[in-house]
Amino acid sequence: MVSEPHIDSYYVASANSRTDYAPLRGAKRANVCVIGAGFTGIATALNLAERGYDVHVVEANKIGWGASGRNGGQMVAGIAGEARIEKTLGAGGADMLWEMRWAGHDIIRQRIEQYGIDCDLKHGYADVAIKARDVRKLQKELERLEQRNFPHEYRLLHREETCATIGSDAYIAALVNMGDGHLHPLNLCIGEANAAVANGATIHEDSPVLRIDHGSRPTVITGHGSVSADIVVLAGNAYHRIARKLRRVMLPVNSYIIATQPLSDEQLASVNPLDLAISDLKFVIEYYRLSADKRLLFGGRCNYSGDDPAVIETGLRPRMLKVYPQLADVEIDYAWGGRIGVPLHRVPQIGRLAPNVFYSQGYTGHGINVTHIAGQILADAIGGTFERFDVFAGIKPVLLPGAHSFSKPLAALAILYYQIRDRL
Repeated sequence: MVSEPHIDSYYVASANSRTDYAPLRGAKRANVCVIGAGFTGIATALNLAERGYDVHVVEANKIGWGASGRNGGQMVAGIAGEARIEKTLGAGGADMLWEMRWAGHDIIRQRIEQYGIDCDLKHGYADVAIKARDVRKLQKELERLEQRNFPHEYRLLHREETCATIGSDAYIAALVNMGDGHLHPLNLCIGEANAAVANGATIHEDSPVLRIDHGSRPTVITGHGSVSADIVVLAGNAYHRIARKLRRVMLPVNSYIIATQPLSDEQLASVNPLDLAISDLKFVIEYYRLSADKRLLFGGRCNYSGDDPAVIETGLRPRMLKVYPQLADVEIDYAWGGRIGVPLHRVPQIGRLAPNVFYSQGYTGHGINVTHIAGQILADAIGGTFERFDVFAGIKPVLLPGAHSFSKPLAALAILYYQIRDRL
């Protein structure tokens, strides 16, 4: 295994700083060794470091190299598979689930304020409806917000209001929620990593893990060193390759984003004038938002698994123009992709491979929010509090041998299936 630099994305080009943590060399000891320095690993490490644990994070590439530094930047509440989770919780569990679906937001806001992380946080998000069934979903969510006395501003918009708010006539309704928002994910991940180090954690970049030697005190082995720890946490998500069992419960699905050149004031008057994060309700979703320097970042999935920017632009630009035809002459400055971890039953996977080996993965597109609550849940469990951990660990995964090895054709078939459902 060879470490890799960051891909050429808008986020890398606009990062506040570049990280340069030393690779792992020699034999180290720690209370906890975390494998993976994306949001899950960094959130876990920061939680533990704040509680006084000696934590070593081992990353194959760079901080936020995977989905954590490439995603759409949408800070949206919710946990995939909520219906299944609620069924597991049973009577009285709805309150816990409601608290968890928003808890990641509170953690993120607190981290940004406490550690002075500059990551362009903005408030405001809209789910947009294309078909009548989408409107019914929005109405149901509106009722939930009303029943829960949701503290942030929210409102359901009909067609005319939606067109004016979004700057497009592509939708028939929208639910605006000011409790959600958007941000620069790579800058958030780097800022939290720096905060973890300031609290005593140690991070090793460019250190691909070869294996874990299990036992009463497991040891994480890299090409040039090792970390012996009381506890190991696997936080590789869709890029995980260490434990075969975890590869059989999740399908890595590619998602892509294009970033336009900065838009003019005239263009901004008609393109997302409220500066919201926006997503439709299709199975194969499209999502977009404005960056801090007023580029339109437009993302979605497609039947393609490479990283050629020209091909990505060819796939996404026509879809962007269906929403905003007024951008026909706008240049695309960046195009990139990354993997999203999608469990076969769509519930985040949080559990243990052994009494002293924990893992968390598979957020199905809700990564910014759920990774932060997952980091807190893992830290709680390591400290001996298992209430929320047991909610996820108790949901048996659906296994599919070869899911990781044959992810490209399986993902292509799945996307084709859901594209057909979207058209029906």
